[in-house]
Amino acid sequence: MSYEPIREKLTRGETVILDGAIGTEILRRQVSWADHQVSNRPDLIRSIHEDYIRAGADVLSTNSFQLCRRALYNHFRDDAHRHHIGARDLDERANKMLAASVELAKEARQRVGGSRPVAVAGAVTTLEWCFRPDLAPSQEQARGEYREIFQVVKDAGADLVLLETVNSITEARVALEVLKELGLPCWVGFVCDEKGVLFTGETLAEAVRVLEPLGVEAILLNCAPPPDITAGMHALSRAAQVPIGGYAHIGRFDPPEWLFTDEYPPDRYRQVAADWKQMGARILGGCCGTTPDHIAALGTLP
Repeated sequence: MSYEPIREKLTRGETVILDGAIGTEILRRQVSWADHQVSNRPDLIRSIHEDYIRAGADVLSTNSFQLCRRALYNHFRDDAHRHHIGARDLDERANKMLAASVELAKEARQRVGGSRPVAVAGAVTTLEWCFRPDLAPSQEQARGEYREIFQVVKDAGADLVLLETVNSITEARVALEVLKELGLPCWVGFVCDEKGVLFTGETLAEAVRVLEPLGVEAILLNCAPPPDITAGMHALSRAAQVPIGGYAHIGRFDPPEWLFTDEYPPDRYRQVAADWKQMGARILGGCCGTTPDHIAALGTLP
């Protein structure tokens, strides 16, 4: 099991390096991310994973952000409308692409990983838009949809699930309960605001109290600017007993894609991550806008 060496590193108090952005890295390489490119440009996706391994990543996250049936179906009025005007393969596309995203990360590990342990994390986010907790489905709906997604990820051979950019404790709890039933390790990454609070108004201390008894392996903060992650890290470090970590976004969201800025070059991002490490963070990586150079810089932290 490729996750066990990662778990052992965390148990010893060592730093684990998570990879950086994939979607924005595709954009940075002058290709649209509109359909994940898992099917159309698999060599490109695989090469990005390979670059992150070379940069020192211990964990690869799959190129599967919001890759689920719901994200595809939301474009249509209802099922009848989808079948009337939609592409013929929409009922199977999400699961096929999700499985392919795991396979591409595994192929990259096989090609350039060498003898160094590298785990593949199936990247899954909230079922609705990650910055809008008010849009979340019912717990019953979420449970069924997450079970389908996680089963695909497990069958494809992921070592763990990275449940990221989560905006509420409820959705994190439901997903974690399903993963516990399926026997898959899970890291949960919450998105927080500039005060270090979840978008629902819930605190990270509350999140810790709910998730730790359910067996969460690590609690992270992601997809927020570095200062917001720092604010959340103060609260998380005081509350959590499990390993904690962070991976910030750099740049700005320019719907539907990303605006790159020069505010956080690798050296500056490394300095911010060093502050997180001093607070107790043991998992460090990058979210939207970060590159293999940012990940390589994290690997030089003492």
